[in-house]
Amino acid sequence: MQYGNVYVAQVAMGYNDAQTVRAFMEAESYNGPSLIIAYSHCIAHGINMTKGMTNQKLAVECGHWPIYRFDPRLAEQGKNPLKLDSKPPKIKFEDYAYMETRYKMLTKSHPEEAKRLMKLAQEDVEARWKALEELAKEGPISVPKPAAPAAPHVQERVEEGADV
Repeated sequence: MQYGNVYVAQVAMGYNDAQTVRAFMEAESYNGPSLIIAYSHCIAHGINMTKGMTNQKLAVECGHWPIYRFDPRLAEQGKNPLKLDSKPPKIKFEDYAYMETRYKMLTKSHPEEAKRLMKLAQEDVEARWKALEELAKEGPISVPKPAAPAAPHVQERVEEGADV
C-alpha cells in the first residue's frame, strides 16, 4: 500500500467468502501489479484441520488478521483507496491463539513468558487495528505517486542485460 499504485488485499475465506471473491475480481481487473495476502491455515498450526475455516474466522474476529482491500483506482476518484472489510475485534487474541498448539505450547514450558508475550500480542493487535482504522477513514487521502521511470541511459543498460 505504501507504493500507491499496487492493488493489495488481505483476505480470509473462513471469515468472509464474498470479500475474498471480490478481492480476487478487483485484483484481476486492476491494470497494474496486484497482491493478495490470504490466511491459509496449516497442520503445523496444531489445529483440527476440519475446523480450519473456523480458525480463520477467529483470527479476523480477534484482530490478528484484519481483512481489507486497497484499490488505487479509488484514489483517482478522490476516494480513500483503503477499505477495511472486517469489523473491530470482538474477542481477545488469546481466545483465538490458544486454540492452536503453536501458541499453546509455550504455556506448558514457560507459563510466565507465555503470559508476558500474550499481553504484548494483544497490545500489538489493538495498535495495528487502530492504525488501520485511521488509514481507512472516509474521505480522500494522498497516495504516493509511482516513481519516475529510470533515466534513459539506465533503461538502455537494463534492456541490454547489464547489471545496474
